[in-house]
Amino acid sequence: MEEKNQNPMNLFQQLMDEGYLLPILTALIFLSLSSLSLKLVSKSTTTTLPGPPKLPIIGNLHQLGKHPHLSLFSLARKYGPVFHLQLGEISTVVLSSAAAAKEAMKTHDLALATRPEIFAAKALFYNCTDIAFAPYGPHWRNVRKLCTLQLLSAKRVQSFAFVREEEASRLAARVSGSAAAVVDLSKLLNLYANDVLCRIVFGKDFSGGGGEYEKFGFKEMLDEYQELLGGFSMGDFFPSMEFLHKLTGHRARVDLAFQRFDKLFSDVIEERERMSCREGQNRDFVDILLELQKNGDGEIPLNMDNVKAILLDMFAAGTDTTFISLDWSMTELLTHPKILQKVQSEVRNVVGAKQLVSEAHLPHLHYMKALIKEVWRLHPPAPVLLPRESMAEIAINGHTIPAKTRVFINAWAVGRDPECWENPDEFEPERFLNSEIDFRGQDFELIPFGAGRRSCPAITFGAATVEMGLAQLLHSFDWELPPRVQPHHLDMTEVFGITMHRKSPLLVVAKPHFSEFHNSDT
Repeated sequence: MEEKNQNPMNLFQQLMDEGYLLPILTALIFLSLSSLSLKLVSKSTTTTLPGPPKLPIIGNLHQLGKHPHLSLFSLARKYGPVFHLQLGEISTVVLSSAAAAKEAMKTHDLALATRPEIFAAKALFYNCTDIAFAPYGPHWRNVRKLCTLQLLSAKRVQSFAFVREEEASRLAARVSGSAAAVVDLSKLLNLYANDVLCRIVFGKDFSGGGGEYEKFGFKEMLDEYQELLGGFSMGDFFPSMEFLHKLTGHRARVDLAFQRFDKLFSDVIEERERMSCREGQNRDFVDILLELQKNGDGEIPLNMDNVKAILLDMFAAGTDTTFISLDWSMTELLTHPKILQKVQSEVRNVVGAKQLVSEAHLPHLHYMKALIKEVWRLHPPAPVLLPRESMAEIAINGHTIPAKTRVFINAWAVGRDPECWENPDEFEPERFLNSEIDFRGQDFELIPFGAGRRSCPAITFGAATVEMGLAQLLHSFDWELPPRVQPHHLDMTEVFGITMHRKSPLLVVAKPHFSEFHNSDT
């Protein structure tokens, strides 16, 4: 799984393959005709941190490769768990161990509580007025507090249990009703994640008989979102050369994605404003956010752009991480038949003869919960956590990190830290059965959702959706790979972005455990 570092002799070929050659040549010409090159040299950060040698102008950009989490993991093996990269104009530190992550997200949590400015995030999230990408300050504190208390509290998450149960049942019915002998499980898992999210956030089912899921192109929108925000855009590493965003076509892609999301949210909000406000526990997130916006609740009142920015956080992040977690869970189970048999036995013993799993069953599924932790250890939905930026000089692992340094935490590498894990490359859910290690940000060996102030506030929401969907699939069907397909035949190639899913769909054979599955809504 490890990617080799790029040799400088292969630099131009890589840049050509990735579409970067033209903007780099343009940048070199631009630099040669101005004094900007001197400015870049003067801005380069002098650091005693270990790290690979740099090339002129681009620094270490050529060493990121097509899968940065793998390239950074390889570099960490050579240079240690805390090392320095010069990515264009951006001085960057990469953290790859649980100990370094703990220093960053606990000891220096406040100093690393802000985000650097990312071009796509600024455009998509209405000048970064959401939770995930907003810079640290009064606005971010206000929206995080509002969302944590009003949208994502344990009580609120529990109030939507009926949605998760209904959609898990619907997922099983879709699998059961598939006409083909071989089922594209990835597609159905994506629908499940989208349906749960849309019903809870928008109060609306977009994948029903009206075909709005296909009409809006949700999957394409989400794929584009995760690539734009996690693709390490060249322009973000040369902020003094903003023209690179246009030259590479990045600006046009971002503008189109923004227009599609903005239209979706505008249509939903306009429709909701024509309806009378709904009372009771089953109000969706749009209802709650519009009420907060109208009443001016919070220290800083929300405007409509802020509402849309928060909705994009919920919609995109919530759908993608749930789908990725379920897809990797089923992939690992189909390549480990003994583990599949063990977890199915647990689920069926707990649920019994009932066809449908309820959320009341979930607390008793200890092995399944351990399995999900193991999936998040090996396949964190966001392999490299959203970047942070130091607001003051700090020290990590004895190394000084100056203010205004970008910090990447490689969660994929932390999950494979040999100082924390025996057999770190092996899929072994049993390691969590007698372990207190959890994924909620207190144990830095397992940080799929980050930790500290900038951790994901929707951990409880996401975990409940993943557990419910997985339990229903395990209870309702016996699973096999298609005929003549062996586990080693599966394409495990990952598509890198802000989140990371498998490139190829998971094709499976599902044999119903019950003689007939009773659910008419497929």
